[in-house]
Amino acid sequence: MTDPAALRLREALGNFVTGVTVVTTRHGDELHGLTANSFTSVSLDPPLVLFSLSRTADCFDAFERSDYFAINVLQSDQEALSNRFATKDIDKWSGVRWRPGHLDCPLLDGAIATFECRVTTRHEGGDHIIYVGEVLRFDHGPDGEPLAFFRGRYTAVSA
Repeated sequence: MTDPAALRLREALGNFVTGVTVVTTRHGDELHGLTANSFTSVSLDPPLVLFSLSRTADCFDAFERSDYFAINVLQSDQEALSNRFATKDIDKWSGVRWRPGHLDCPLLDGAIATFECRVTTRHEGGDHIIYVGEVLRFDHGPDGEPLAFFRGRYTAVSA
């Protein structure tokens, strides 16, 4: 991204504090995941959430072929896990502790909340696709502080 206006927009958007998640899916025997802060609740009735995925993400095709995804909300001591799933061209799953969810998507150990979702719609969103999913199962705990992102870096959030 070299367009000065786009760079300024990105800088301005960075002033909004976000939580950090790892979104996962499974396609056949292959596990896929990426770090995302574009996660939000959409509706409680029905229970819907969304995240957006760049068309250039290395796991884009896997998410396009899958009907399910899981959101793993990271806690403050999981910065290394966030960085791992934000890195391209590595084995993201090597040494990562996870368990299969009820929908067979990977759930990361230590996440402070997980949401197992069925894709209900995909929307065009410029250079991203917006995935809306119905929450079919969820869990939360252990107690902990969330991992947050602000102005291009991780930050502490106190309750």
